[in-house]
Amino acid sequence: MAESVYKFIELVGSSETSFEDAIHNAVETAAKTLRDLRIAEVIKLDAKILNNEIVMYRARVNLSFKFEE
Repeated sequence: MAESVYKFIELVGSSETSFEDAIHNAVETAAKTLRDLRIAEVIKLDAKILNNEIVMYRARVNLSFKFEE
């Protein structure tokens, strides 16, 4: 079995719609410049509130990808 090395980065995705969309936005944006994404681990969820209404959903995500040889 070949050995592999992985790197984790922390991202914050946001959405005006939902936490799920915030996570998706973080992963989708990272996928534009990183290859071989493996795991998205949601670390924290929070929401920005304005005038007693949620105006922004945010997700802090640890994302791993495999180093290429």
